[in-house]
Amino acid sequence: MRIGVMGATGPAGSGLAARLASVGHDVLFGSRSEEKAVAAVAALREQWGDRVDGLTPIDNAGACDAPVVIAAVNADAAIPTVQQHQHLLVGKVVVSMANHLTKKGREFNAILPPHGSIAAEMQALLWESKVGTAFHLVPAAEFAALDQDMESDVVVLADDDEARQTLMEVVRSIPGLRALDGGSLLNAIGMETFAAVLLTINLRHKGRASLRLIGIES
Repeated sequence: MRIGVMGATGPAGSGLAARLASVGHDVLFGSRSEEKAVAAVAALREQWGDRVDGLTPIDNAGACDAPVVIAAVNADAAIPTVQQHQHLLVGKVVVSMANHLTKKGREFNAILPPHGSIAAEMQALLWESKVGTAFHLVPAAEFAALDQDMESDVVVLADDDEARQTLMEVVRSIPGLRALDGGSLLNAIGMETFAAVLLTINLRHKGRASLRLIGIES
């Protein structure tokens, strides 16, 4: 599949883009600066060789030239970034994976926007796009370590059934990840909030736990 990643030079975006390329996707590796994207892709190719041949360095506008576009920018930049490229995202499946969190001592807390979640804010803005969510609870470092197998459940949400199924196919294409249908974007508030709980657990227990649900077959 052809997949665009906006903000691919950040920790989450870089790891996810590399992982997607390593399993055969054509990935548009976007950044605010194409020059920065070129340097980042060169570094990934030096590290992983032909495993990441599917990466194409480009700016964020160019990354929108795909049927599925992942907004891998941080929470503060997520809405401004998609707003800037709104006209390029018409008809596309746009993926929100941001969690707006604040750290207080040894605890993370969620900051919820007026619509309840970043994903809902994004859908309200991108009314001609199909917004979904995925990868909220997968640590960025897990994506980046291509020499290690992944092991996590990924809850996928979207108001549009076809968009949700498309995102689940993307998730399933990565060995070790199990895609679970979590319903509509109304449930994004739960995912974004639980991210604070998971990160607090990892901080206090000095781990890198991700989500795994038992008692269900995908």
